[in-house]
Amino acid sequence: MSSSVLWYTTRGAGAVTLILLSCVVVLGILSTLRVESPSWPRFLTTGLHRNLALMTLVFLTLHIVTAVVDPFTNLGWAAAFIPFSSYYRTFWLGLGVISFELLAAIVVTSLVRGLLGHRAWRAIHWLTYAAWPVGVVHGLGTGTDTWSAWMLAITAACVAGVGMAIYFRLSSGSADPLASARTMFRSAVDRREAR
Repeated sequence: MSSSVLWYTTRGAGAVTLILLSCVVVLGILSTLRVESPSWPRFLTTGLHRNLALMTLVFLTLHIVTAVVDPFTNLGWAAAFIPFSSYYRTFWLGLGVISFELLAAIVVTSLVRGLLGHRAWRAIHWLTYAAWPVGVVHGLGTGTDTWSAWMLAITAACVAGVGMAIYFRLSSGSADPLASARTMFRSAVDRREAR
C-alpha cells in the first residue's frame, strides 16, 4: 500500500471518527434526557447510540492502524498506546492517545457493565465528556489538512452539535424524569406526617 493511500485513509478515518464520535456524544446526551416522540421512540436513540459507538471504534481502529503503518510518520506501535512517546508531533499525538485510552476504558467497562453495576459504569462513562474534546484538539493539532475549509466545516459542525446538546442538557434541569415526582411525593408525605 502506498504512503499516499495510507495518508488519505488515516485522514479520512480520523474525520469520520470525529463525526461519529460527535454523534455518539449527542445521542448519549439525548438518551439521558429521555428524548422521544411518536415517530422516534426512545429505544431508537439508545440503539443508534450503541451502533454508532461500534462504528466509531471501527473507524478509530482504522485511523490508528494506518497512521502506525504509514512509513512517512514511522510512528511504531508504542506511540499508539503510550501518550507523548512519539517523536512526530509529540504533544498532539499524545492527546490522541489519551482520547483513545479514555474511549477504551468506556468500551471495556461497557462490556462488563453487569459486573460493575450501573453507578460505577455511569461514572466511568462520563469520561466521554473528556475523550471527545481531547480528540477534537488532537485533530486540530495533528491534521495536515486541519485548516482546510472542508475540515474546518466538519469540526465546527461537530463542536456546534455537541455544544448545543450540552447546553440543552444543562438547561433542561434534572436528567431524571422521576426526580420531580419523587420530590413531590416526599413533600406530600412530609405534609401528611406534619398533621
